Amino acid sequence: MMAIRVQKYGGTSVADIDRINRVADRVSKAYDEGDKVVVVLSAMAGVTDSLISLARKAAPKPDTRELDVLLATGEQTTAALLAMILTSRGYMAKSFLGFQAGIRTDKTSGKARILDIDGKNILNALHAGYIAVVAGFQGADEDGDITTLGRGGSDTSAVAIASSLKADVCEIFTDVDGVYTTDPRICDKARKIKRITYEEMLEMAILGAKVLQIRSVEFAKKYNVPVHVRSSFNEEEGTMVVNETADMESVVVSGITCDMNEARITLKNVPDQPGTSAKIFTPLAEAEICVDMIIQNTQSNGDTDLTFTVTKDDFAKAREITERVAKEIGSPEVVTATDIAKVSVIGLGMKSHSGVAAAMFQALANENINIRLISTSEIRISCVIQAKYAELAVRTLHTAFGLDQEPK
Repeated sequence: MMAIRVQKYGGTSVADIDRINRVADRVSKAYDEGDKVVVVLSAMAGVTDSLISLARKAAPKPDTRELDVLLATGEQTTAALLAMILTSRGYMAKSFLGFQAGIRTDKTSGKARILDIDGKNILNALHAGYIAVVAGFQGADEDGDITTLGRGGSDTSAVAIASSLKADVCEIFTDVDGVYTTDPRICDKARKIKRITYEEMLEMAILGAKVLQIRSVEFAKKYNVPVHVRSSFNEEEGTMVVNETADMESVVVSGITCDMNEARITLKNVPDQPGTSAKIFTPLAEAEICVDMIIQNTQSNGDTDLTFTVTKDDFAKAREITERVAKEIGSPEVVTATDIAKVSVIGLGMKSHSGVAAAMFQALANENINIRLISTSEIRISCVIQAKYAELAVRTLHTAFGLDQEPK
């Protein structure tokens, strides 16, 4: 029985005609091996940014519907070019735009969410012997308007298509050759992970690892799609993202992440009364600002200091809103900091092993790294520290949890 294989190639993998030809080599090899192949492509590296710049020259605040129409042309270009190359080599190949691939989304321009996929056009092409080449990052709403899925949306397109086709595997080809225990640019002892769970990968994606887009991991987990993250520049096996298996809990910590895109906001002497927190966070939510870590320190006089973090992109707007709310609730001072970083340890084994937090805190203390904030989940512990210590913290924790060596 022939397997259905979905392959996704990112912007650096299709940056020019030479690289698209190399993609064609891989695609044709998979087809020659007897698989039914669906290829999902990003725009050429830098093209989306160029189109955004062009739109802003046309209009200071481009209409969001028309901006989606414009941005979708980046992926349309690479899909058509790859189909042309494959056809010129004697293969039957057909390109599909998002709406032709049956990708239906909501109406949120610029960051639409996939509602469902009608894969009949792709399946018909596969059964007829075609290689299906799909423009990633895009779909269409119920009115037929073109929508885009936001940064990294081609990953989500690929996993969603794989789930709808019940594909045997979704291969995400990128400029890295898998998921690493930490960022190799920070720690030269970082190791490639052979297998990682959806939960661990989701935590790593949320916490700053840019290998996979968050929504694509959510989709893969929800629909149990096996994802193979690998390099488009070599033939090495990458990292399989899969469901949890019994042996995976034996590894207590799988990876260390570092997020430098955090800013801290503290409201001093907030009245410790019911409803106060709602008055602070409701305006932030209405402004579509995502709050990350929250900590509250109650004082003996009945007041409390309330601290939270947001992304640096949202910091200016969040500070403006917070300073306004502070006056309304009687907080005398708002203190902010942008020179912070969040380091995290992640591991499925933390569910069944104690002492991870103590080991993390002691390792940081040994390097005189002060912890400003702490947050936890079932498989993750995060600490906010000064940004200047971020790389030292990553290397220290990588060693402390035995990630420098291959597991036995």
